[in-house]
Amino acid sequence: MKNKYLVLTLIGTLLPNIFVIKETIRSGNILLYAHPLDTFSAMFVNNISTAFIIDLLFIVILFLFWSYKEARRLEIKNVYLVWIYTFVFGIAGGLPLFLYFREKKKIEAASSK
Repeated sequence: MKNKYLVLTLIGTLLPNIFVIKETIRSGNILLYAHPLDTFSAMFVNNISTAFIIDLLFIVILFLFWSYKEARRLEIKNVYLVWIYTFVFGIAGGLPLFLYFREKKKIEAASSK
């Protein structure tokens, strides 16, 4: 399962970021961070996009709390690097990346017994 999480990290990073790269080329808004006000206003342009972005932001906040707790419980070091990855490339890549490290830690703990 551990390697499947790495594949999912790659897929979850590439798929959404195809559109980020297209927007970067079109507008010059590099990774959607160069012009944060434009990014913010585009996220809330209508009720459909607003519903999706609020749902996404809620999931990201939950992920931060859960991954912090899990990282402490399993003694996963440098969880903040996964958070940075999540904020740069998205939860679709950040979540499976954290699950990879979580699975790796569980395997290490089981083999040391």
